[in-house]
Parts: sequence; C-alpha cells; structure tokens
Amino acid sequence: MKRRNFIALTGGAVAWPFVARAQQPEAPLVGFLHVASAKGLLHIIEAVRQGAKEANPSGATITIESRWAEGRNDRLPALAAELIERRVSAIVTGGLAASLAAKAATATIPIVFINGGDPVTDGLVSSLSRPGGNVTGMCFMALGPKRLELMRELVPQAALIALFVNPDNPTLGPELQEMETAANAMGQKLLVLEAGTPQAIDAAFVTLVQRRAGALLITVDANFNARRDQLVALAAKHAVPAMYYAREFAASGGLVSYGPNITEIYRQVGGYVARILAGANPAELPVLQPTKFDLVINTKAAKALGLTIPRLLLARANQVIE
Repeated sequence: MKRRNFIALTGGAVAWPFVARAQQPEAPLVGFLHVASAKGLLHIIEAVRQGAKEANPSGATITIESRWAEGRNDRLPALAAELIERRVSAIVTGGLAASLAAKAATATIPIVFINGGDPVTDGLVSSLSRPGGNVTGMCFMALGPKRLELMRELVPQAALIALFVNPDNPTLGPELQEMETAANAMGQKLLVLEAGTPQAIDAAFVTLVQRRAGALLITVDANFNARRDQLVALAAKHAVPAMYYAREFAASGGLVSYGPNITEIYRQVGGYVARILAGANPAELPVLQPTKFDLVINTKAAKALGLTIPRLLLARANQVIE
C-alpha cells in the first residue's frame, strides 16, 4: 500500500516531529482538562485541533483525550491524574481551577492554559514574558467594568443591575471587587447573585425578577459558557436585557456580548501545543493575551425585548445578528 493511501485510511495522521519525548505515536496524544461540562463546548476542542494542524508545517493532526469536571472543582485532581496516566504529551486546560490542578499533578508534562485573570498572581507562571517551568498559555481580562458601561448605555433606566457569579470560581474575588468599584464610581446599584449550578441559575432569575433588576451581567466563567442555552432562554423568558462575555451567547439568541473570541483563543492555544510538540520550551513561550475584543448585538433579541439599540452603540458593533 502506498504511504499516501495509508495516511488517508488512518484519518490523516502523519509523523510529528517531537523532541522532548521519544517513541511518540504518529498522532500525539494531548490531554484536555476543563472545569465545565462538554455540552455546548465541543467546538473549542475542535478549535485546539485546528490550531495545532495549522501551526504544524506538515499539517499533521493530534489526538485529544478530554476530561470534564462538570462544574465540580473537587474532581479536577483525579481527572488530571487520569490524563497523566494516559501518557499525554501535553495538557490543555480551561479555567483556573483546571490549570492549577494540572500544574499540581505534573512538573514535566507541558501545560497550555486558557484563563481569565492574572496567571502571575494566580501562581501559574513566574512572568508573562518568560513563564518558567512547564506552563504557558493564554490569559484575558475580565472586562467587567466595560460591560457594565455598555449595559448602562443600552439600558440607562436600569436602577438595579443583577450580576451572576459562580462562587466556586477562583478568579471571582478580583473580578467582583473590580465590578463593585466601577459600579460605585458610576453610581450604579448591583445585585450580586450566586449562579454556579443549573439549579442556582433558576433561583437567581427568580430573585432577579422579585428584586426588579432592570438588566443582567454574566461574569466570566467557563461553566456559564457551558450553560449558555439555559441563561439565554431564561433571560428571554423573563424579558431581562443581558450582557455576556462571549459571542457564542449572542449567537445563541442572547442580546449582547463583549469580549475576545473564545474559539479563536482556543485555536491560538492549539498553535502553542503544536510548537511545544515540535520541541519548543513552554518556559520560554510568553503568555498570550488577546488584542481584539468584539461587541456583538443580536437585534432579533432586542426586538423581542421591545428594546431600541442606540444608533451610536449599533455603529460600534463588530457584528450585528439579525
């Protein structure tokens, strides 16, 4: 059998140049550890795979074995240990708790993280420019104050704005403090509600309605991304204008989002994985930060809410979903 035909039959996997570990399979095994559930997030695994393929000159593929904590951070250490037992060549992590669990589990297997917040303060890396150790990745700002500013522009009559948070998110403290400081400076009242589980999300919407909150902000949390259908549906049901942190929410019917493109972030992380598999040292790969933030407005959702989008805000949108 010709080698070209053999490659086609085996799904396109070809030999991958990898220096750090010997006797690798043709399609290197990469672990994927995430704090949330797979529902609604499988596209980010494909983004990692695509990014790795694009970054590798030969166009070779990787095999990804995933572990999902289903929102239970206490499961992460055992899930990280499972991936290490599988002898993965690298681990991609989503969420700070997953990144910390992977780092605690291994000091040798390269880890490429995707987190909000400051990875230096969180203890993942020594510095953004030279991470040191076996960990590098992508971090992005929470941008909570900017979202609050945009929401006030969109719904200026909202005397009280609800803020959904996941109490189990390790990065919540700094983001919440930043949001409260910004709200005080704007003279805006916030209603902070815990919404870390599907049941808590249901209860938070009940409280939001009872307290007559005029709008809703969703804080950055991977579990919220996995539960975006529930959040978008309940916001529509209760006719609450809601601001999200990723375009996936607006694409799913949410009113408005502002933040980096999550799919693009995972694609870039896939590129880092490819470089590491080819021999790059994660200690010398700087932590990436997004430079582009998209404002996405769903005008269909606005019409359903009876909401008129200000022209200036509409003109600033990077994408308008009709």
